[in-house]
Amino acid sequence: MELMNRVKVWRAQADVTQEKLAHAIGVSRQTIHSVERGKFVPSVVIALKMARFFKTDVEHVFFLAGDEK
Repeated sequence: MELMNRVKVWRAQADVTQEKLAHAIGVSRQTIHSVERGKFVPSVVIALKMARFFKTDVEHVFFLAGDEK
């Protein structure tokens, strides 16, 4: 199964740049870009930090392909 994400959607809703999100969770902008494009599967820690940043559950940001709701 492939890990999918809605990071770009959440960023757009929050009006946050890749740079600002990266700085807030302690990663590079390139990491955020790679996650959004599906080229990099983030660690559990990074995924949880992203969800916390957006004040939501990790399952609202990340999901397995086929489990879209």
